[in-house]
Amino acid sequence: MQRYVDEFLNYLAVERGLADNTLSAYRRDLAKYTTFLDTKKVADIQQVARGHISDFMYDQKTRGLSATSICRSLSALRMFHRFLIREGLASEDPTTLVDTPKLWKRIPDTLAVVEVEAMINAARGNTWQAVRDKAILELFYASGMRVSELADLKRESINLDIGYVRCIGKGRKERIIPVGKRAQEAVRRYCGISRKRLTQGNETPSSPLFLSRLGKKISRQGLWKIIKYYARKAKIKKEIWPHSLRHSFATHLLERGADLRSVQEMLGHADISTTQIYTHVDKERLRAIHRQFHPRG
Repeated sequence: MQRYVDEFLNYLAVERGLADNTLSAYRRDLAKYTTFLDTKKVADIQQVARGHISDFMYDQKTRGLSATSICRSLSALRMFHRFLIREGLASEDPTTLVDTPKLWKRIPDTLAVVEVEAMINAARGNTWQAVRDKAILELFYASGMRVSELADLKRESINLDIGYVRCIGKGRKERIIPVGKRAQEAVRRYCGISRKRLTQGNETPSSPLFLSRLGKKISRQGLWKIIKYYARKAKIKKEIWPHSLRHSFATHLLERGADLRSVQEMLGHADISTTQIYTHVDKERLRAIHRQFHPRG
């Protein structure tokens, strides 16, 4: 069993590039899990069933662990078993139908991918304002930053050559977030057209990245108006909030298989339970399970 754990941790370190602290958390969770399986005389990974996962979670609860800690452990187990299937080391995922503790909070409706694309595409044209707004929308969705974090970005905060943005979040904590090619291209175009016009060539690396029509740092309220404007222009009927693109960023990553801890790092959440509120939107998986197992599905 330990051989599989070591292979998984090596995969997380080498291929996923997870931070040392994140790897340590995975290692601790999986050590508890394998110790528990040993007590159940489970020596072969193929023998692990859903009941073992549920029993493990109950065991953790009886030891006084919080719902947050148990959810974190379950997230690690899900990643581990998905890895085993992908590598051909196991044929079934025993974590698929296991429920997490009910600690979800309500969040505003997230946007579908097509709705986000419609918003971004609504910022079309070659005017300085359209070019700036497209860069804002692309970077907002690409990074999942808070509105205040986006407003506080400096020109030196983003590296367009390697595709990373350096963000200062809550508690003055710094984090590095990857940025995709579309956002890189949009920001590069903005810097070459709109920003150059707004600064009139008078800028330094520490000057604000996104500017108002007066050449000043754009405010949070200004960003909020831009989001609402393009949501209306894209004819989106859902209620839009300042962090709708941030919520959509997290939801879309998780729906496509991103692990919870990596999303937590990108969002800048101190507690993983805050990130877990986004997992409730994965309705397609629940529908598939219902169709597969319900007698009248």
